Amino acid sequence: MKPRDRFAVSLRKARKKAEVSQEELGFRCDLHRTEISLLERGGREPRLGTIVKLCSALEVTQEELCTGISWNVKKQKFIYKK
Repeated sequence: MKPRDRFAVSLRKARKKAEVSQEELGFRCDLHRTEISLLERGGREPRLGTIVKLCSALEVTQEELCTGISWNVKKQKFIYKK
């Protein structure tokens, strides 16, 4: 699973927990609803500024949205934890 796919799962889960629509989340973050949709489907990797906006709007930490994603320095690749 790619980092953006893992992020997509976490974002969707956080949005559902907050009980907001993609459109409402987009409004809160100053992003278009289609951008939220792309992020939730893993169709786009978020930029740092986008992650900060999403965390603020959903009242979650960056760690929550990036759960299970880390970088293995020795192997130079992403590793995923469940």
